[in-house]
Amino acid sequence: SCMSSAFDYGFLLHTSEEATATVALNEYLSSRSYLAGFSPSRVDQEVFELLHRPPAPQHVHALRWYRHIAALQRETPIKGKRVQHPWAAPAGSNLPKLRLYNSLTRTKELFVPQNGNKVSWYCCGPTVYDASHMGHARSYISFDILRRILMNYFQYDVFYCMNITDIDDKIIRRARQNYLLEQYREKKPAAAQVLQDVLSARGPFQAKLAETTDPDKKQMLERLDSAVAAALGPLQGAVESKAGEVLLEKAKDLLSDWLDAQFGSQVTENSIFSLLPKFWEGEYHNDMDALNVLPPDILTRVSEYCPEIVDFVKKILDNGFGYESNGSVYFDTAKFATSQKHAYGKLVPEAVGDMKALQEGEGDLSVSADQLSEKRSQNDFALWKASKPGEPSWDSPWGKGRPGWHIECSAMAGSILGESMDIHGGGFDLRFPHHDNELAQSEAYFENDHWVRYFLHTGHLTIAGCKMSKSLKNFITIKDALAKNTARQLRLAFLMHSWKDTLDYSSNTMESAVHYEKFLNEFFLNVKDILRAPCDITGQFEKWEAAEMELNESFYERKAAIHAALCDNVDTRSTMEEMRVLVTQSNTYIASRKSSKLQPNRMLMKSIALYLTDMLKTFGAIEGSEPIGFPVGGDGCLQMETTVMPYLKVLSDFRESVRKIAREQNVTEVLQLCDVVRNDTLPELGVRLEDHEGLPTVVKLVDKETLLRERNEKKKMEDEKKNKKEEAAKKKQEQELAKLAKMKISPCDMFRSETDKYSSFDETVNIQQLVSPRMTWRGRISVKDRPRSCGNSTRPRRNCTKSISRPIKMAAESPGPRSVVKRSGMSQMVTPLL
Repeated sequence: SCMSSAFDYGFLLHTSEEATATVALNEYLSSRSYLAGFSPSRVDQEVFELLHRPPAPQHVHALRWYRHIAALQRETPIKGKRVQHPWAAPAGSNLPKLRLYNSLTRTKELFVPQNGNKVSWYCCGPTVYDASHMGHARSYISFDILRRILMNYFQYDVFYCMNITDIDDKIIRRARQNYLLEQYREKKPAAAQVLQDVLSARGPFQAKLAETTDPDKKQMLERLDSAVAAALGPLQGAVESKAGEVLLEKAKDLLSDWLDAQFGSQVTENSIFSLLPKFWEGEYHNDMDALNVLPPDILTRVSEYCPEIVDFVKKILDNGFGYESNGSVYFDTAKFATSQKHAYGKLVPEAVGDMKALQEGEGDLSVSADQLSEKRSQNDFALWKASKPGEPSWDSPWGKGRPGWHIECSAMAGSILGESMDIHGGGFDLRFPHHDNELAQSEAYFENDHWVRYFLHTGHLTIAGCKMSKSLKNFITIKDALAKNTARQLRLAFLMHSWKDTLDYSSNTMESAVHYEKFLNEFFLNVKDILRAPCDITGQFEKWEAAEMELNESFYERKAAIHAALCDNVDTRSTMEEMRVLVTQSNTYIASRKSSKLQPNRMLMKSIALYLTDMLKTFGAIEGSEPIGFPVGGDGCLQMETTVMPYLKVLSDFRESVRKIAREQNVTEVLQLCDVVRNDTLPELGVRLEDHEGLPTVVKLVDKETLLRERNEKKKMEDEKKNKKEEAAKKKQEQELAKLAKMKISPCDMFRSETDKYSSFDETVNIQQLVSPRMTWRGRISVKDRPRSCGNSTRPRRNCTKSISRPIKMAAESPGPRSVVKRSGMSQMVTPLL
């Protein structure tokens, strides 16, 4: 309460003079907190009722207390006193929440992290034995986009872990083959020796080719065999040194397999198996940096986690879900599947028992008949493999060996993220057996059924509709792709497709991305030009009319639609389409304002451009500090634009003044020079000028390469247009000449060239005898001694001639004895030839 019971407020109640009571109250309240609490006490109420009006302003404390008590009189307001009106909270609306497509349920699930705002995420990394290709780009760009959106748009605190597989059957075999082939080259074998060895290697290779049933793999092997056969030709005729080098290059795959089969078991130095993955891991990181893919927060390598993997396998054995056989350790899938709280094949249950997929998961070096016989069930998979001669090895309780493929991710992710993670990501083709086996062995280790909460799998990538595969040597490297398109264009192409569906990498796909980039860039350049127009600090805030209100309403509708799309499984395809609609509407608004010779609203245009730029930065399509649009010229672009643009504006204004004078005085040479500056000089410097009738010239800073490409395309179109015009003129001239030539042909020879209509002509018949005297035919004829009008006279005149050109129906084609040919309202008689 405001007043304590220790205060003798009875004096106030018996004081007849209100002024005296007010003075006493003010003195008391000056040393006390009279705003404590949120409801008046009995003391407050009695004293408040004593006063009939607010205290005078000089009694500050009493006045403040009086107003405070008056405001709290809600249920029993005092007559004549104003109180604050009750407030009601708005009903609000239900905003969409993030849902992700979870492969564990094959549906979109509400995303709920396990630990507040923190998101733990593990992603399967590459097996580094060759160049990174567009299949890698498909997965890692897509996950980079998802990661950035979760961090920057939804504001989650993402901890991102990724592995590097640097111990694997493919790596072991490739490392041995490279080592043995290099040793073979160093011996500099003679061409005859190369020929003999290739022929020896070709035998087993062709046997392998004959046994292969997979059509894609068979086609790849046939291509290799054809290349070797073509290189064998010159050598089999005459052994030449140069031909031997060509054959060695063409047949390196055959020779590598042959050398590995003979001498692979003799390669025992572990360092040989680390050089290859180390090199290709470096190349992978360079490619990811070139693609603007964020590095992981933590990166794990299998070779660095072998002790942790051994401990992981031990505990699985202790929990009763594994068994040792001949130095290897296998996971007991049957026992796991029949245990009460576990299930095997959570992701792809229909694939359990698929022997082809299971053997691919075990690796080429681990599917011999002896090794398969070590298993209790063909569905069991290796946790730890006993190393054979020619393979790297590490110590373990079961002898020298190396990790299985699936166990590496379980052990490394478990070491970093613990018994359960929010998100596990990987390519679609890793679902079975790799991820299903990961789940099984991890849940066997942690004794739970929720090692992964959300499994995200990116879709396949095809090349012009065809399957891409590194093992089938049918792939495009990331470096090759970046030679054709920029990293931003590749990212835009991925953004324009769903992350979980198949993406076709083709010229059409990339052309769409390039056009989208240009479409956005032109909008950003136009907005920058609008914002550069001279304006004082108050002039930038302009009155909004109906057009601005309409565009702003659409702007907020588009933002809401984009939010809904991103909540719907991070639907970037719909998001990009909504952004396209927003830019189209903005362009329409700009065009309508300029057509009315009015400037577009600066603040509205700036808001839209900033939003779009921010979204593109969120997606990783824009890097750097550029406030609006795509940067030009690297990190220093902002400073360059700020420095250079004032000078370009002066140049543009001067050129416009010169053009105006030149037009008024009709000085075409000066106008042509102004065009040269616009079309030829400034594009070489990365500057584009756009002239608009009745409006200031627009100045844009654009990439030099883009401008030169645009100029070349424009010139090409102009040349094509010119060529078409010349061809049309030439064709018209030829037609005129043909017409003139036809007019010079004698009537007797007129139809002789139409051999497709007439087989022969009767040379003995006089055409004049076949035609009625009144009949005329095409050509010039003399009209003599006939009562035809000639000028104003109707009498016969001998020297009057007229040029008459009328078609004639020949007697031989006449349907009857006397055929009447009607032409231009004139009847003509034709006597048939009997």
